[in-house]
Amino acid sequence: MCCSGFLKIMMFIFNGGIFLAGAVILGVGIWVQVDRNSFLDILDEVEDASSLSQLVNVSYLLIAVGAVLLVIGFLGCCGAIRESKCMLLTFFSIVLIIFLIEVAGAIVLFVFKDVAGELLQELEKNVQKTIVINYGKNEKLTSVWDNTMEELKCCGYRNYTDFTGSPFNNGGLYPAPCCNSTIDTNGCKENTAKIADVDGCFDKLLQLIEDNALVIAGVAMGIAALEIAAMVVSMVLYCKAGKDR
Repeated sequence: MCCSGFLKIMMFIFNGGIFLAGAVILGVGIWVQVDRNSFLDILDEVEDASSLSQLVNVSYLLIAVGAVLLVIGFLGCCGAIRESKCMLLTFFSIVLIIFLIEVAGAIVLFVFKDVAGELLQELEKNVQKTIVINYGKNEKLTSVWDNTMEELKCCGYRNYTDFTGSPFNNGGLYPAPCCNSTIDTNGCKENTAKIADVDGCFDKLLQLIEDNALVIAGVAMGIAALEIAAMVVSMVLYCKAGKDR
């Protein structure tokens, strides 16, 4: 009885951790989904960018995994209280499936983190071509670039020269973020943008991807450890429930 009570307490602790982790993953997934329009919408206007655009689908996976973790956290607690073999076995099976998905997801994130720079470099010419043709003419693309530069504190894909020759640049003007706080009353001119020397969005976006990939993969590894412990305890309780009856 003492051992059984201890195992139940451990189940509560493990499932409480899984429940909280599920809430965190769900929150991150929702954030990625809501915030994706800051830069990934730009890729809709860029040729050969479909592979990088698929990154958005990661948010759906995070939302799904987070929601399922919330459910199995609750299911594990109920199974431990009632000592239901059916609920414990169901809990073990679902956690095992989620564990395998998380391992696969962590591998994908680590791999993507390493190749993100290469993918973004391959897009450079197409992105710069799109800016020259459409920035200042295409309202959607212009708005997305303005929001991205304002949010990431960057200018163009590499620097202010990406906007040279664009419809917006006809009057010799450059986007305000390219001049940072040094902008004058005549607007952001080439000399001012050159002095400001604001970093391009390429480096800022790459750093954002790498930071988020490390955070998500780290959380997944922590959850995986909890899930392994929860699966072991659930199987011990499952076996004990069968012997007690």
